[in-house]
Amino acid sequence: MERTLTINITSKDIGKNVLVKGFVDDTRALGKLNFLVLRDMTGKLQITAHKEKVSEKVFELMKRISKESVVSIKGKVVESKQAPGGKEIIPEEIELLSEADPVLPIDISDFSKTEISKRLDWRSLDLRNDKNSAIFKIQAKIIEGMQEYLNSNGFMQVFTPCIIGTPGEGGAEMFSLMYFGKMAFLRQDPQLHRQLTILGGIEKLYDIGPSWRAEKSHTIKHLCEHRTCAVEFAFVKDETDTMRVEEQVIVSAIKKVLEDCKDELKLLKIELKVPKTPFPELRFPEIYDILEKHGKKIRGQDIDAEAEKILWDYVQKKYNAEFYFFNRFPHMIKPFYVMADDKDAEWARSVDLNYKGVEMSSGGQREHRYEQIIKNVKDRKMDLKNIEWFTKFFKYGAPPHGGFAIGIERLTQMLLNLPNIREATLFTRDPERLTP
Repeated sequence: MERTLTINITSKDIGKNVLVKGFVDDTRALGKLNFLVLRDMTGKLQITAHKEKVSEKVFELMKRISKESVVSIKGKVVESKQAPGGKEIIPEEIELLSEADPVLPIDISDFSKTEISKRLDWRSLDLRNDKNSAIFKIQAKIIEGMQEYLNSNGFMQVFTPCIIGTPGEGGAEMFSLMYFGKMAFLRQDPQLHRQLTILGGIEKLYDIGPSWRAEKSHTIKHLCEHRTCAVEFAFVKDETDTMRVEEQVIVSAIKKVLEDCKDELKLLKIELKVPKTPFPELRFPEIYDILEKHGKKIRGQDIDAEAEKILWDYVQKKYNAEFYFFNRFPHMIKPFYVMADDKDAEWARSVDLNYKGVEMSSGGQREHRYEQIIKNVKDRKMDLKNIEWFTKFFKYGAPPHGGFAIGIERLTQMLLNLPNIREATLFTRDPERLTP
């Protein structure tokens, strides 16, 4: 007999024998009645044993079995008004596949009873909570929705290297490692190799994978290892082309979640709506003017957390929008590969996507002209030799191109109103955590 998932057991199965497998979510012993709630990745199902209707072996096993043990159960599906979902299983055979210690190190049923640090210490157990299952089902659908849009619009999925030979533009924030006796680094972003792939003639691409940043940040929205959906494409008119693609990627992700995760959103008490497009756009230097009207003077600098909040309040009042773009940052605060506005070189064709006051991605148009790239490198006092592996290809023809990289965990956190990005990460890597 093949295993049946709980989600596939319907009223049509009443009277049929089935085989179910999963974790013991809960047990109750009430004299001549023993109850067991079975949990698998699709849901829960009640198992009910009446002393006079099941074997003594089955009845006694159900009485003593511990929560979170793993079991295999054969039995008949019957209708029950008292059982969740209106049906339950009368067990004929129960096999104990793995018995759990009756004393659990954390309370799986209630997040509020355990601090997040201890929950992460016991993450494999913590993930068994229904809400955690919902978070990662939704995260999977976010990525699936992104891919559906990209695949249907001619983008090719590629895989760029995670280990690189030079530190690029952010050496102080990169993890180093020994690579056959040589120093190597974990990438901060697949940015440069995405661009080289464009120069290789693959005009529309995306890369979903990990990146690392060696920052000792102890915030609710930073990780040392995170994943992105990174998109790049050729023959852009300007950075607004990347904005139009990015907002459709976001819309597709949210639509997919709304279509496939109704139960999970209900469990997490989240109400999502598909954002209207195009997303509002704020540009520099006007952004500085807005901030100064609210008492924040940072002209010539990047946006900090306080500025993000001021601008989020401004966008809500003026546009009633949750997603919005910042564009045309000061060119000199941006990396060498970012294109400047030819009409006013002080400003970059550089775009951030923000959601509810938090940055979700960075992107825009890249500089594709070799001479200008070299000038940008020199202006930033970078070592030309360290970046030659990248810049040399631009001597031989490069189409205008651009793109962006959306943080998967941070987008999940903000969509679901999670208090900490670690809630949206299967196994966290931060300045203090390398296990489990």
